Amino acid sequence: MMRMKNKPPTAAGGSPDSTGAEWELRPCGMLVQKRNPDSDHRAIPPPTIRVRVKYGSTYHEISISSQASFGELKKMLTGPTGLHHQDQKLIYKDKERDSKAFLDITGVKDKSKMVLLEDPISQEKRYLEMRKNATMEKASKSISAISLEVDRLAGRVSALESVIGKGGKVAEKDVLSLIELLMNELLKLDGIMGDGDVKLQRKLQVKRVQKYVETLDVLKVKNSALTNGNGTHTNKSNHNQHKQSNGHRLAPIEEHSHQQEQQQQQSSRHSTSGPVVVTTQWETFDATPGTSSAAIPPPASNNNSAHNQPKFPWDFFG
Repeated sequence: MMRMKNKPPTAAGGSPDSTGAEWELRPCGMLVQKRNPDSDHRAIPPPTIRVRVKYGSTYHEISISSQASFGELKKMLTGPTGLHHQDQKLIYKDKERDSKAFLDITGVKDKSKMVLLEDPISQEKRYLEMRKNATMEKASKSISAISLEVDRLAGRVSALESVIGKGGKVAEKDVLSLIELLMNELLKLDGIMGDGDVKLQRKLQVKRVQKYVETLDVLKVKNSALTNGNGTHTNKSNHNQHKQSNGHRLAPIEEHSHQQEQQQQQSSRHSTSGPVVVTTQWETFDATPGTSSAAIPPPASNNNSAHNQPKFPWDFFG
């Protein structure tokens, strides 16, 4: 009766057998001896095979190791076919092969034939990924440029803050122009779209710009308060000086006016008393004695005065 041979362990990554060899389970379910290229550098290299790959109406003959993967074969086909290795589909025995599968395990031998097809779905995915990566790279560069510009403007903000903090004044247009420059950088940040690190960097820069704008708003208020306070004091001093100078100039004029008012008051008192009218009327007498003469009536212009004064008859004795 024949003796039975010891079978290798059936579990993947099992313990080594009596000879010290380790076994591994391949995806196809085959249990093979585990490969360890570093264990023996003097081991015999795997044989090289030639496979014929048809792409369109052209055949390409590729020499490759029998233990290589389909992914390595795709990379070797990139040169002669012009297709990116991610856009290729290799058909072997009417079945698409995964890039991670090995040629020898799949059954590929010397002079085996395959068909290469272009994978439009993979190509579209790759283009989208390339576009996304390009967009992310461009966004990252834009954020870096904006960060440098914000750093430069931050120095100007610090300078203005130092001047105004010490009680000094700055031109309001300088503050406004700096705010406008920061708002322009904020608009640039709003136009940048991205995910991951780009989104985080953009958020940090937006917070920086907003902080500087708020600082400038506070500085603008303080600067306006300083400007208005000094302007009010200057206007008040100018008003007092103007008032004093006007007082000096108006002093002789007021004195002259006062004299004129006194003269007018005196003349008005004279005018209220009326003109001096001589009311005494003298009567004329004849030289002949014994005769009496009646009083001469007053002139017509003085009727009122003659009427008001009494008449005295005078008797002369001869």
